[in-house]
Amino acid sequence: MSIWKRMNEKVDFHFYAQKDKSLEKTLTVKDFLALGLGTILSTSIFTLPGIVAANYTGPSVVISFIVAAIVAGLVAMNYAEMASSLPFAGSAYSWISVVFGKFWGWIVGWALLAEYLIAVAFVAAGLSSNVQGLISPFGLKLPNSLAFPLGTNGGVVDIIAVIIVAIVTFILFLGDDKSSKVANLLVALKLIAIIVFIVVGATAIKAQNYVPFIPKPHLNANGTTFGGWGGIYAGVSTIFLSYIGFDSIASNSAEAKNPQKTMPRGIIGSLIIGTIFFILVSLVLVGMFKYTNYANNAEPVGWALRQQGHVITATVVQAIAVLGMFTALIAMMMAGSRLIYSFGRDKMLPKQVGKLNKNHLPSVALWIITIVGIVMGGIFPFTFLAQLISSGTLIAFMFVSLAMYPLRKREGKDLPMAPFRAPFYPVFPALGFLGSLAIFWGLDIEAKTYSVVWFIIGVIIYFVYGIKHSHAPIPDEKDAETEQEVK
Repeated sequence: MSIWKRMNEKVDFHFYAQKDKSLEKTLTVKDFLALGLGTILSTSIFTLPGIVAANYTGPSVVISFIVAAIVAGLVAMNYAEMASSLPFAGSAYSWISVVFGKFWGWIVGWALLAEYLIAVAFVAAGLSSNVQGLISPFGLKLPNSLAFPLGTNGGVVDIIAVIIVAIVTFILFLGDDKSSKVANLLVALKLIAIIVFIVVGATAIKAQNYVPFIPKPHLNANGTTFGGWGGIYAGVSTIFLSYIGFDSIASNSAEAKNPQKTMPRGIIGSLIIGTIFFILVSLVLVGMFKYTNYANNAEPVGWALRQQGHVITATVVQAIAVLGMFTALIAMMMAGSRLIYSFGRDKMLPKQVGKLNKNHLPSVALWIITIVGIVMGGIFPFTFLAQLISSGTLIAFMFVSLAMYPLRKREGKDLPMAPFRAPFYPVFPALGFLGSLAIFWGLDIEAKTYSVVWFIIGVIIYFVYGIKHSHAPIPDEKDAETEQEVK
């Protein structure tokens, strides 16, 4: 078989269906809403509205969130159809391997790996900022060298971020999985904390803080654009990571009860609810104080409440926020380690990566995501991590949007007919691709450069190792239920 044919060799639908057959189908719409909102409304809602307003948009940060939500909504339709037709673990990695071929699936999986690795560091860094804000009213303060990442405010390493990742790893190695009831309760508490902030913060809004709503454009000291539509565009590229929750939902589609209904409802429902909360938090935050007060402030929600004299409220809100972010960090490390494990399982990486320990945990994969999370979370600045996450997410979104066209041609033939079908085909998939591409183009040069470097590393690994070792045999006995669905 030629190299080109091997690159485009498609994984048989029944191969993944057979591999996921043993997974328990227990997750409901409520569980997926909790999972999606737990990821979407994690670090980003308590941090990014203030940071993006200060660095790029001013009060028009709200517009950035709305534009990002529109593009995410277009992609969400594609994700919902993909997940209802191909309810496999691995989400976009598995889908693209079936629709386009193994090489393209690897590229998307490699992009998702960057997303999860950096997301772990990002959430840890944001969690650290909120922990420091939480203890500051009690007179507890770390020296700058241990409180900030390298090169920021005299920092050397964010020691709290390092400790947090280590603690989560310890918990995961114990194999003490969270039940869906606990996860749902934590998300409910986090929503209550957000609502408390919106209600209390709204009493301190000053109309003059919204003027001008779209500041006049100028260049920041680092060469990025502030104000005007250029600033809004830059803000969209930074905050797009807020919608990373799509993939965390899709990654668990193999464990869904009636995925044909639960997946679309979970994906689209979490986007709508999450967007509403982002808009409300942004409006309240920039209304309480002039946006310039949030520069280099990774815990603006708690800071704004304390400045208004609501110290107890700030403490309660941040305590719940920390708990919610801690839960999101556990979920992301689990999802990321399972993705790394799946690479080893499919022989795209050495088989040791895909091995389970005596407790049936992917120990090697867990160590990989732990080490990378500790290094990146402890050293790299918060805003820089935000843009890097967006790049990985956007690459996956573009591929999934393009994959809609071959999927539709194969539905009802060698692939199941999707119960949920994205509306306005073929226009919406094209708009989803173009919107994601436009946002990717708006990332700063560093993020795009690192994305290219990461992509080159992935291609090298594929041609040096993956193409020689990976294979996808068709099972001897196809799952009867799956065959019936295809028919």
